[in-house]
Amino acid sequence: MTSLTTPQTILTSAEEFDFENFTFGSTPTDHLFFANYDNGSWCNPRVEEFSNLSLSPFSLCFHYGQTVFEGMKAYRISEGTINIFRPDRHLARMNRSLARMCMPEIPKDLFLTGLEAIVKADHSWLPDGKDKLALYIRPFVIATEPRLGVKVSDTFLFCIACTPITQYYNKPLRVKVETEFSRSSEGGVGYAKCGGNYGGAFYPTYLANQQGFDQIIWTDASTHKFLEEAGTMNIMVIADGKLLTPPLSSSILDGVTRNSLIQLCRDLGILVEERRISVAELANTLAHNEHVEVFGAGTAAIVSPIASIHIDGVDYHPYTGVNAVMYHLKNELEKIRRGRKPDTHGWNYLVNI
Repeated sequence: MTSLTTPQTILTSAEEFDFENFTFGSTPTDHLFFANYDNGSWCNPRVEEFSNLSLSPFSLCFHYGQTVFEGMKAYRISEGTINIFRPDRHLARMNRSLARMCMPEIPKDLFLTGLEAIVKADHSWLPDGKDKLALYIRPFVIATEPRLGVKVSDTFLFCIACTPITQYYNKPLRVKVETEFSRSSEGGVGYAKCGGNYGGAFYPTYLANQQGFDQIIWTDASTHKFLEEAGTMNIMVIADGKLLTPPLSSSILDGVTRNSLIQLCRDLGILVEERRISVAELANTLAHNEHVEVFGAGTAAIVSPIASIHIDGVDYHPYTGVNAVMYHLKNELEKIRRGRKPDTHGWNYLVNI
């Protein structure tokens, strides 16, 4: 791997950005990190000013699905320090996704070099005093070989882009349990963060939106009797003092926020059960317990409370009051990420600016 190259300092557009009023994902920061894969190795790591990519229309990423990405966050800890949350676990998941899609894995030193470089280049997008602000980091890899023909690409592009983020969902969600369409099946690529998983989810989600729902709770592809994921998030239930969540499988994404919340529950003495949860069990629990919490967990959303669940024609209403345990878990996680509480699990990767 060659040495990192960086552009000259440019006037950051963050100085003119309205951090109090913006839409997530629509405004990129000022730089991109790149590396190329050619002749069997990664090379030419560099930081460039943000610009559009130039690719051949024959590039294999456009035709055969070799696209993998991650979603991460960075936080301002102090004037001179930024925290990138759990990069090791994100890299491990990204490399599992890449392996599943027949794409070259990213070496740890390249991944961390890229993260540090982009955060240092665009640290002004995390100004002091913005307690709800974070930097959303999107590493991705695409196949770039120009070839029309079903084959594994020989060349790839690794890129890291960033955008500011505050709150992903601004209200508790209304969802439906999906029993017709499937997100993924056992043996498939549901555990990988590849583009096709999200493209395949658009149509059922669109139909749900037309019916007045914000998101879908996916069920298993073979029987549609067991919960799997909540739209773009892992699904979690708190009932009778326990945290319940479906076990990881080849059809369920190994969420970093999911893993973090499970650990925090154990730290707090909350019993955790990773097991199959049937739709029937969820409906029965909601019908007979006033304080059942149901929420989605993900990097962008962190904790997204679900206020209404539609199951077999019936609307159930989980508890979303101010004393809900899920809010306490979210606050505990945010304290660690923002350096307000000791990081006893070694989750924070600190970058000096």
